[in-house]
Amino acid sequence: MDTPTSPTAGVLLRLHAADNVLVATGPVGPGPTPVSGSGTLELRAKVTLGHKVAAEAIAAGAQIMKYGVPIGSATDQIPAGAHVHVDNMKSDYTPTYALDATAGGDS
Repeated sequence: MDTPTSPTAGVLLRLHAADNVLVATGPVGPGPTPVSGSGTLELRAKVTLGHKVAAEAIAAGAQIMKYGVPIGSATDQIPAGAHVHVDNMKSDYTPTYALDATAGGDS
């Protein structure tokens, strides 16, 4: 099992000062997890490489900020330290990149 001092343990990284999510640099949690440059955050569950966690409580309907830009909105209340994923956020952009077969185009 990885511990915060283990060379394979992940940390949480804030990609931009305006972000309300942090990104896992490896497997992390549950429990107190180092945040690069700013202490620790209590994670509610294990999160793997590249996944997002709420850096702070995020209200239902609030924008999810990553890279300093909105990437979607919360579909439910997201507590600090919770995994931010398709079960509690939605994209505010194109819902799918797949062509709609019913659109009638030959694209």
